[in-house]
Amino acid sequence: MRMLTRSGNPDVARALTNIVWLGLERLTQIAVAIVISGLLARYLGPDAFGKWQYANTLLLVIAPITWVCGAEILVPTIVAKPPAQTGAVLGSAFVLRMSVSVVALLLTWTWIAAGGVDPLVGAMLAGLAVTLLFREPFIGVINAWLQSMTYSKPQLIASMCTAIVKAALVYMLVCMAAHAASFGWLWALEAAAIGGALVLYYMRRHGGTLGWRFDRALFKHFASAGTVFWLGLICMYLFLKLDRLMLAHRVSFAELGLYSAAQQLNENWIALALMLSQTIAPAFVYRVQETPRLKRNLLRLFAMTAALMIAGAAVLDALAGFIIARVFGPNYAGAAGIFRWAVWLSVPAGIEAIGNLVVLKFQARYVLLSKWLLALAVAFAVNAWAIPRFEGYGALVGLAAGYLAAASVNFYYIRLRLRA
Repeated sequence: MRMLTRSGNPDVARALTNIVWLGLERLTQIAVAIVISGLLARYLGPDAFGKWQYANTLLLVIAPITWVCGAEILVPTIVAKPPAQTGAVLGSAFVLRMSVSVVALLLTWTWIAAGGVDPLVGAMLAGLAVTLLFREPFIGVINAWLQSMTYSKPQLIASMCTAIVKAALVYMLVCMAAHAASFGWLWALEAAAIGGALVLYYMRRHGGTLGWRFDRALFKHFASAGTVFWLGLICMYLFLKLDRLMLAHRVSFAELGLYSAAQQLNENWIALALMLSQTIAPAFVYRVQETPRLKRNLLRLFAMTAALMIAGAAVLDALAGFIIARVFGPNYAGAAGIFRWAVWLSVPAGIEAIGNLVVLKFQARYVLLSKWLLALAVAFAVNAWAIPRFEGYGALVGLAAGYLAAASVNFYYIRLRLRA
């Protein structure tokens, strides 16, 4: 690790160190996700596991509601403001996010109580939804501060430690033959632990006090400037979960469980591209002002991401049958074919994530919104045609079409914005 810090460029050194920690955290999360998915899939069975995955899908559709004033607004603001104003920036963002998160949680619980979803799905979602109070108000705000310094190590260490503890607790509940609804509360406990650890770290870096304060002007700015980005992110996550939302109305929960098992593993792999883009953004995109240098950086990032995603997808494709059998057991053999095709979605997903950095750098919020609206519309149209005919494989076609649509908008914007 020390060798990485000897680079002549401090931004490059920080980014490289960050990438190493990112890799360790992602490997840990992938390993933990595989262990937990295998435990729950075998314990719950395909039907209940399908309901568990559907509850998680609903959470990930609800969660973007709490993303008002996201990192694409907060990180550039922290970078642009003097250090003395960091407390006001973070405090104002916290108040806004916590207010929205409380409303989102109460509405979710009300919907569950009113019988808006399958009883077991609702019982699972009730615990999972508590994560809304910790993810964005605490973890998201402090992580934006860490991203602004290209230093995500504290958040990554906290995430790795709590993930391992969560896996141990899942194993304990399985051994105790706990009710399926109990597992959702472990995710809430994990979020609370990470949030608490990051708050303590921030206070230690600032003389033992939090120092966050509410600034009305910043609050209004975040609420207004972030609205278009917010709507864009909601569209993005609807697009990412549209496959399972539409499949749930066409197939049984057991079949949805097979598809979700494959996608559970695949999404951990795709998340590498998204996290990679987030950790390198400040040093290689956000802080670069010269157009020729930015173009060079983007070309290198596109090439690096494509090579990484293709190599990884090839390995996962070859090992798909072995991975599914070892993780989920013989009852999930049908997920192997879906997984074999799904891993190749990481290539357009990674390319899209890098192109999206330019959209965020120039705060092109209407481009972001238009892009994900287009991707959502394309995926919906393709899914409506393909899912009745090919079921899970049709859902993969819809995802691929949506990613290609989003990446095309990125390339068109980059061509116009960086024309020299």
